[in-house]
Amino acid sequence: MKLYSLSVLHKGASKANLLKAAYDLSSFSFFQRTSVQEFMTFTSALIVERSSHGSRASVKEQEYLCHVYVRNDSLSAVVIADNEYPSRVCFTLLDKVLDEFSKQVDRIDWPSGSPATINYTTLDGYLAKYQNPREADPMSKVQAELDETKIILHNTMESLLERGEKLDDLVQKSEHLGNTSKAFYKT
Repeated sequence: MKLYSLSVLHKGASKANLLKAAYDLSSFSFFQRTSVQEFMTFTSALIVERSSHGSRASVKEQEYLCHVYVRNDSLSAVVIADNEYPSRVCFTLLDKVLDEFSKQVDRIDWPSGSPATINYTTLDGYLAKYQNPREADPMSKVQAELDETKIILHNTMESLLERGEKLDDLVQKSEHLGNTSKAFYKT
């Protein structure tokens, strides 16, 4: 499970404007990183342009999933993750980022802003924190603990059933031994 990109954009009338972005391209080779980053930036802008206001969507591209949230005020965010990353956690991250971004950056700067002019530094922190969804999201952590408990409970039930079968075998053997001893006593 991995997050590759987290971007905040403004959806204009004709095109989307990148305001700030964070990338984790450590899994790509050094020579591919620039082109991969450009591709992720282009894809993020394209998805925002094609999404309607007030919508959330997930778009699959090869082994990646792009999750987008476009608010009614035209502020948008896109996260690019692998297929295994839980989408609920992605949308929680997008909500947090957009809420915090709208509080820290003036609305006047959104249409004309660029990554160089926007002063918002917490995207890299969010990208690093959410690399492990179980650590970042309490619901994922609880779900993982429930899954572990379910496995343990299942194993315990299987061993109890096996013990019950063994007890049934012992009961049958003792009844057979009792019947044999009665037959021996009679003879």
